[in-house]
Amino acid sequence: MSTDTSSPNSELSDKYAHNARGEWRPDYPIKHAPLLQWSVRFKAIAKWFFGWPGYLWPQNISYLTITLTVWFLTQPDITRCVTFEADWMLQILSRNMVLMWLFYGGLYYYLYIRKAEGTKTKFDAKWPTRNSRVFLFRDQVKDNIFWTCGVAGLIWTGYEVLTLWLYANHYIPWLLWSEHPVYFVLWFLMIPIWRDFHFYWIHRLSHWKPLYKNVHYLHHKNINPNPWSGMAMHPVETLLYLSVVAIHWIVPSHPLHALFTMQHAVMGAAHGHHGFEGPLVKGKIPSSSYFHYLHHRYFESNYGGSTLPLDQWFGTFREGLPEGEGSKLAEEQVI
Repeated sequence: MSTDTSSPNSELSDKYAHNARGEWRPDYPIKHAPLLQWSVRFKAIAKWFFGWPGYLWPQNISYLTITLTVWFLTQPDITRCVTFEADWMLQILSRNMVLMWLFYGGLYYYLYIRKAEGTKTKFDAKWPTRNSRVFLFRDQVKDNIFWTCGVAGLIWTGYEVLTLWLYANHYIPWLLWSEHPVYFVLWFLMIPIWRDFHFYWIHRLSHWKPLYKNVHYLHHKNINPNPWSGMAMHPVETLLYLSVVAIHWIVPSHPLHALFTMQHAVMGAAHGHHGFEGPLVKGKIPSSSYFHYLHHRYFESNYGGSTLPLDQWFGTFREGLPEGEGSKLAEEQVI
């Protein structure tokens, strides 16, 4: 049997066979982390927290490493942020554009241009849509890049600029490492959990009919998402999504916490939409976007992430993609 998986028509093993719609799903159901489950399992929680893959490794530690690198190499001194000046604001904008192209573009290059993983574990064997009037420029990727870099990147920068200005002028409470080292570290551990909580409720709000019809519909054009789809949103939705940073305007924290929150949100969006099941890169790096792919496929499920069991608690959880099932809304919007 051929092992070539570079196209949807390749012969695949049963393990990686796509159905008649060109869809593939893992042979195991997705599940939430053992945190906050009704039956407390301390051993399972410890394994999830410290294990590979788990809460710390590799995703959250990787995002934190990027944030720390960015902070020490490119962050403008807080004293420059007392007034809105073009130099430091453009410094942040330039940095954010570079980060987007490196992270989003890197994932897209590896998975969609090099096609290094083929379609073996790609949830939808089709590649991004071209020559379709549904998307700007009649091209899904160009459309996604426009909304991601041309719009979301500006809003992301705007939130960062405003937050730094608030810190610099002491309009919001500071948290110093020297005074509260334990709380300082705990904040970093809590930020991904806060992100999950915020995303679930903001996402459910986006599916309120008036907001969906006028705002969130734009993101859901991407039934077959790719890394650039992560922040391909209407400006109103981007404002809502990135409002996750506003907690730092109220709860004592450090500008580094705010930076981590923003970068976690932006990089997490690319990770959640890349369209593949890991482990990637010769089976070495755990990575999956199946939880959120199911939301793009079925629309009314999996609003949050896998850390907090909010979808379970509120009856919106879908654990897998059964053969032959579909969403009427998804069917109507298939391109």
